[in-house]
Amino acid sequence: MAKPYGDDLRRKFLWAYDQGEETLEELADRFLVSVGWAKKISAQRNRNGQAERVPHQPGRKWRAGAEAQRQVMDWVASQPDLTLAQLQAKLHSEAGVSLSLGRIWHLLKKLGLRLKKVTPRGRAGQRSQPRAPRRVRSAHPVDLTGAADFPGREWRHDLDDAALCAGPGRKTPP
Repeated sequence: MAKPYGDDLRRKFLWAYDQGEETLEELADRFLVSVGWAKKISAQRNRNGQAERVPHQPGRKWRAGAEAQRQVMDWVASQPDLTLAQLQAKLHSEAGVSLSLGRIWHLLKKLGLRLKKVTPRGRAGQRSQPRAPRRVRSAHPVDLTGAADFPGREWRHDLDDAALCAGPGRKTPP
């Protein structure tokens, strides 16, 4: 990726332009830079008055300045049960800052404030000792030897029962 021209070149270029030696186009040829860059740095200096490059600050800019952030912290400290909508209304009326509820949420997160106003305490279902695992109870014990779960029937004897085998699409055994 291309690197920006250094501040030293910017200062020298703008100093030569201020001396009235040549036009921007002629100076661009002399300093081996593009005419567009020459116009850009000249316009930037006319806007903010400095010859140095303004550092790039990526990301969304906060509409709520330091003063509004301090106010939000004071409001939440004095009245911790404020809702997002109430904070939004206060910010709009008292600080003159208009923010969406989502932006207020992010502002509170940035400031380290929580929306949960209830202090942590023991609740139903929370125990100091873990519960023993639940056991599955059956109505009757299971016999794994092959016997049926009810007296008088052996395992798979129900196939001999014509009433159990008869059903839609099933043939009764002979």
